[in-house]
Amino acid sequence: MPLAFAVPAASGVNLATWSVAAVATAGVILRPWRVPEAVWALAGAVLLVLAGLLPWADAARAVGKGNDVYLFLGGMMVLAELARREGLFDYVAARAVQRADGSAGRLFALVYGVGVLVTVFMSNDATAVVLTPAVYAAAKKAGVKPLPYLFACALVANAASFVLPISNPANLVVFGDRLPALLPWLAQFIAPSLAAIAGTYFTLRLLHAGDLAGTVHGDIDVPPLTATGKLAFAGIGAVALALLAASAAGWPLGWPTLVASGAAAAAVLVRKRESPWVLLREVSWSVLLLVAALFVLVEALAATGVVQTLSAALQSAVAAAPRESAWGAGIAVAVLCNLMNNLPAGLVAGSVVAAADVPTFARSAIAVGIDLGPNLSVTGSLATILWLIAIRREGENVSAMHFLRVGAIVMPVSLLLALGALMLQNAF
Repeated sequence: MPLAFAVPAASGVNLATWSVAAVATAGVILRPWRVPEAVWALAGAVLLVLAGLLPWADAARAVGKGNDVYLFLGGMMVLAELARREGLFDYVAARAVQRADGSAGRLFALVYGVGVLVTVFMSNDATAVVLTPAVYAAAKKAGVKPLPYLFACALVANAASFVLPISNPANLVVFGDRLPALLPWLAQFIAPSLAAIAGTYFTLRLLHAGDLAGTVHGDIDVPPLTATGKLAFAGIGAVALALLAASAAGWPLGWPTLVASGAAAAAVLVRKRESPWVLLREVSWSVLLLVAALFVLVEALAATGVVQTLSAALQSAVAAAPRESAWGAGIAVAVLCNLMNNLPAGLVAGSVVAAADVPTFARSAIAVGIDLGPNLSVTGSLATILWLIAIRREGENVSAMHFLRVGAIVMPVSLLLALGALMLQNAF
């Protein structure tokens, strides 16, 4: 069945909107002159409104669409900073070195396993930002090359990010107010998640087989876990349980995340008799401005007819060949993430899916592509960009080409395995 749809007219307004959005997105990804990502996104959003390309009321409505995402991100960032300040990840990484029993391969497996747990219950940004420096320090003390373990942190942050709805903010962006409850989510994503996690692990381990054949020094000092550190650990567990309960009930995750994380942080701060400002000033609040601005940019693109065109194309393709179209959509958005970052790609995909009446497995394939696709390049997701910044602070550097050489092998393998698992379970 031929696929036919109308391309939005390239009027002056449309061309101007596309140009502003393209430049702003490129600025977010490339950070010219080291200008922060949020500045580029905000500049693009403000320019769209000031130039009359997007009415201010539409811009305000677009910002309001992200309320649940802002609350979720805010709560998770507070929780991650609490864990960092209390030394939880330093403790866990040092214990992993001890438990490795002198084996670099076993240490890799332990680091990867910790990365899975952190991603699943604290989101992929926590793995990239907070776990990575702790793993780097532990690897140096253990006398091994840090790079394989750092790559494990980067890639598992995306590979495990669709185990639960809370594992990646992009999940909230893609599904919006149609986010499935916990049990329907698990029914759709547990098999693809296991395939992605296993595929990423074995492929990455094979690529670094030489470095992982050696031994590690296991006699390193494990930093003590203080009373407030134990309290923070208990708080993280309580937050995870609260979010699982909220997800099972089908509630939006924003408020439960913020309230539960705030309660965990308050318990630790009261015990230490510290002001909350000590914790809050270390949180990267500019991330919320970045996400809000991206909502505005995508709203402007929608006004040009792009979303409607893509929705019609997707609906037509799925009607003609459902499974082939789901495969194609998952692969296409996986690649798209690396051209425009998975947050704006997720916003566009979410708008397209919301406007198109497509089967659940097609929506799920798009979500897999949005979450897993960023493992191809350093520009694919905010988590990967934050990971790159984190390792540079430690004196380690991974060039864009180095990451691409690894990602070009690891990502396609895990993506095809995940999409294959998704299609297989939906075949019955």
